[in-house]
Amino acid sequence: MSSYGSAPAPDTSPPPSPKKTTPKSSTGKLSDKQKADLKKHMEKHKEAGMSASEMKSHRMKMMVRMRKGMTIAKAHKDIMKK
Repeated sequence: MSSYGSAPAPDTSPPPSPKKTTPKSSTGKLSDKQKADLKKHMEKHKEAGMSASEMKSHRMKMMVRMRKGMTIAKAHKDIMKK
C-alpha cells in the first residue's frame, strides 16, 4: 500500500464550547448589616425561650442561607417550612 491514498478528511465540526460557569454571588462572609440583622433576629428567639442548642442550630442554618443572598425573612421562612 502506498501512502499516497486518500487522506483523512479534516475535522469540520465546531470546537467544543467551554463550559459556562456562573460566578458565585456570595463571598462567604456576612456583611455588617447582615450580622446586625441576624443578632437582632436571634435576640427575639432568645426572649421567646429557645434553648441554647436550638439557637445554635437555627443561627447556623440562617447564616448558610444568608451567605447565599437570602434576606432574614426569606431564610427564616425557608427554615421553618422544613
